[in-house]
Amino acid sequence: TIAFFRIAAVLAFGALCLQAGAGTALPLKLEARDPAVAELLAADARLERLATGFGFAEGPLWIGDAKGGHLLVSDIPANVVYKLDRDGKASVFLERSGYRGVDLWRVGMPFNNLRDAGGAGFEQFNLSGSNGLARDRQGRLLIATWAGRSIDRIERDGRRTVLADRFEGRRFSGTNDLVVRKDGSIYFTDMFGGLLKLDKDPTRELERAGVFMLRDGKVTRLVDDIAAPNGLAFSPDHRLLYVDGSDDRKVRRYEVRADGTLGDARVLIDLSAEPAPGITDGMKVDTRGNLWLTGPGGVWIVAPDGRPLGVIALPEAATNLAFGDADRRTLFITSPTSVYTLRTRVAGLP
Repeated sequence: TIAFFRIAAVLAFGALCLQAGAGTALPLKLEARDPAVAELLAADARLERLATGFGFAEGPLWIGDAKGGHLLVSDIPANVVYKLDRDGKASVFLERSGYRGVDLWRVGMPFNNLRDAGGAGFEQFNLSGSNGLARDRQGRLLIATWAGRSIDRIERDGRRTVLADRFEGRRFSGTNDLVVRKDGSIYFTDMFGGLLKLDKDPTRELERAGVFMLRDGKVTRLVDDIAAPNGLAFSPDHRLLYVDGSDDRKVRRYEVRADGTLGDARVLIDLSAEPAPGITDGMKVDTRGNLWLTGPGGVWIVAPDGRPLGVIALPEAATNLAFGDADRRTLFITSPTSVYTLRTRVAGLP
């Protein structure tokens, strides 16, 4: 789920300079849009910076274990997945997590740290690594490889299996986000960000971006009318699928049919008129069915009926988020350079 339209952030590229930031408390800036938000966030809740120094952090995924668990995070320009302990200590979990070739200069959309192009601090790079992360019903890691243009699975013994890299014989353009339904089907988005020249790239094979389903080894295209489909999330009962678009800043709601295909779209919330910079990007759902969405100005909390409940402002643009800790009441929020945490009153879906 990469935010490449209307991003307003200062990047600090340098995967070797990651720093733990546990305990760095920041004032919580919450704009309440509905009184119900008080049931989800305590008045004295604090935003904390867990770690910083990423190039472009994305795809947070909480992995619980007997020792309490850890967070996995994609750093897209570094082309690695990092493991973050609860104290913010980072270690490389997976190298070459996205593109696995050697000609990195030929893949991934160009990006920079949005500093003055004539200044000494300006940096430019390609986004070649993995993006969204998830787990299948057996607990194995699933990866949207972005510039790798595939959906991969990491087996128990560490081997890597490509589950899908084509639709009707044509390669994907940049697998972005993914989510697993309770029947094991994998839903994922594909756009052009995995290509150096985006939709004008000569290696592009699919004519349109889309939302796809991988089920029993077969890839089905479900949606092809969103210019830049991005984040995905299921409702608690998995009867609804939420899909957002990067460029139009809308979240759509689809009914999921018995065969896994989608019904007609209904716009759940339209943030296109919001003055704050940022796009609709990563999404997660809590046990009450509320949608937690990275969007213009920070993290949006949206009721199942589409009412905006509140907006949490961050020091920089938010890219994605995930619930974690043993009670699933800690929200981990990625931004380009940092990972933040926020305790909530409601648990996220497992």
